[in-house]
Order: sequence, then C-alpha cells, then structure tokens
Amino acid sequence: MKNSTITVQDIPINITIENEEDYICISDIAKAKIGKSKTDDIIKNWLRNRSTLEFLGTWEQIYNPDFNYVEFDGFRKNSGLHTFTLSVTEWAMKTNAIGIYSKRGKYGGTYAHKDIAFEFASSISPIFKLYLIKEFQRLKQIENRNSEWNVKRLLTKNNYLIHTEAIKNYILPNKNYYKDKSWLKYAEEADILNVIIFNTTAKEWRELNLDLSKNSNMRDFATINELTVLSNLETHNAELIKEGKSKEERFDILSNIANYQLNVLNKRKQKHIN
Repeated sequence: MKNSTITVQDIPINITIENEEDYICISDIAKAKIGKSKTDDIIKNWLRNRSTLEFLGTWEQIYNPDFNYVEFDGFRKNSGLHTFTLSVTEWAMKTNAIGIYSKRGKYGGTYAHKDIAFEFASSISPIFKLYLIKEFQRLKQIENRNSEWNVKRLLTKNNYLIHTEAIKNYILPNKNYYKDKSWLKYAEEADILNVIIFNTTAKEWRELNLDLSKNSNMRDFATINELTVLSNLETHNAELIKEGKSKEERFDILSNIANYQLNVLNKRKQKHIN
C-alpha cells in the first residue's frame, strides 16, 4: 500500500492505493467545510442524501460485480425520510461496496475512490474541488515521471543477479577478486551487451559524455525498448554462459536476438503512434 499527501488550500489530504486505484481521504476534504461540524457528521449528512446514494450506487454497479442491489434499493427508498441515517461502515458492509470505506490507525479516516472523492468535494466547495483535482493531477504527473525512470532502472536490475552469478560460477570459478582483479571480467561481460544495444562500451560512452555527471550511465539515457531488450539479453547471456559458449558465439547469438526483439518492439511502438 502506498500513501501520499497533497496540500489543497493549506489542508493536507492523504491518498492511498487500493487494488491499484487511488483512494482519497474525504475526512481530510471535510475539514475544508466552514463551520463547527465534525468531519464524520459532514460525511454522514452527505451520505444520507438521495442524490449521493444514486451516485454511489451507479458507481458500484459499473465497477463492482459483487454489489448488493437489494440492500442498495432499501437505502435508496429510505433516503428521503428525515429519520434516515447511514454510516460509511454500514453502507460498505451491507452492500459490499468498494468505492468508500473507513479505517483506523495511521492515515485513518474515511477514504473514497477518486471519482467519489471528487463528487464529495463538490458538496464541500466547487472551488475546493477544482484545486483538489489540480493538485491530484500534479501528483500523478510526478509519480508517472518517477515511475518511468524506475521502470527503466528496474528492467536492467531485475536480472543482474542472475547475470553476475553466472559469470562468477562459470567464468571465474574460485577466484580471489581482491588479489588478481579478475572482477574486471564483469565489466567485459557487461560491455558485450552494451556494444550490442548501444554500439559502445561504458568507458567509450563516458569519454564521449564528459560534460555529464560522473554518476551518469548510458542506460539512464536509453529508451524503454532498449532497456527491455537489454534485460532479456542478461538472462539469455547467463544461460549461454552455463552452456559454455565462447564470447564470440554469445555475441553473435545475442546480437540476433537483440535485432529481432528491437524490431518487434519499435514496430509496435510506431503502430501505436500512427
């Protein structure tokens, strides 16, 4: 579970991830309402409104196959009565609703799917809702940028252990890396893949990019397709090493694999663009 916080008109609002969907704390949103009402009372008053129940019921019917329509109809019929009250917990338990729920502890409060949270924000203040959407979108943009970078790096790291273990076990058996510096073999193996994908070694790339940070890596500037293939090559190379293939043999085999996979991925990307 991932938790984030955005600030809307000086009010911190917690956001969490449930089943890969964003849920916003409407208890935090309720704090924006002017007056002395408690946040729980504000949510209860909103929940007992017929239009609110119609909205929640429709949302559940669209996204929740286990939604209990019978219980929902009962709540909807009674929603016009002055004596009608409904809590979030009761709504969730009796209708099997997934769009809104309450939890205790750290980051506790009432959380609602972003669709529902934005609707709730409308009842608080249309202006607050606009600022909420703006800050939420800004958060998503930041997360997307970070996610793309993380995907790039993870693609190259996922098979790193397999790759290096194969080198250690099949190329450098029983070596003392500190005495004879045979660890340089790691760099040579990495450069086989670097040359196949990037047409250069790591050293050559650094020499051509002296203006960049010392921590810069050619893989940080690669495309997703290149890194996807590079990750695949690490696994293939590990298997070829186990089979006792020479560097020359592995280079030819891996080059053919890379050319094929890059062509497939690049064509698919171009098709989506067109």
